[in-house]
Amino acid sequence: MKIAALAGLFLTSPFVLYQVWMFISPGLYRREKRYVVPFMVSTIALFATGGYFGYRVVYPQVLHFLIVDFSKQFQPMITISEYTSLFLSIILGMGLIFEMPILIFFLALMGIVSAGFMWKNFRYAILLIFIVAAIVTPTPDVLSMCIFAAPMIALYVASIAIAWVVHPAQRRARKEKPST
Repeated sequence: MKIAALAGLFLTSPFVLYQVWMFISPGLYRREKRYVVPFMVSTIALFATGGYFGYRVVYPQVLHFLIVDFSKQFQPMITISEYTSLFLSIILGMGLIFEMPILIFFLALMGIVSAGFMWKNFRYAILLIFIVAAIVTPTPDVLSMCIFAAPMIALYVASIAIAWVVHPAQRRARKEKPST
């Protein structure tokens, strides 16, 4: 049942987001509506990419660690409930982690964070990313934590570029720049 719900979440996300858009759009100005299509496309694409990354990269590594590496000392006795729970936590966790650029986009658009702030605090972000990866990782091994942290670091760097483009100071600088 849980796997079917997850598959339904992935398959129906465009329709659900469209319904949310139909509810919200009457209250938006025209200039605000231009952000919706890129937002919807990127949100769905990033969530699906995160889920796919979790399925193809993270999940096999975690299973290898749990079944092969621990089987030297213990007899693996995995129930279908534990297997499904592990699968769902990895797929949904990676899907949500891949939404970081969307979050940074809105924070930068509102002027809460800037690319300079994010770049200046890069080392603290790396520390925070590894702490989050350690918490989210379902296994205690360092390899799984690094597999979770690697895309988060790449997404953080991409988020710095996004913040630089959409921050209000950058938008004002582009408007004030005389066109030749």
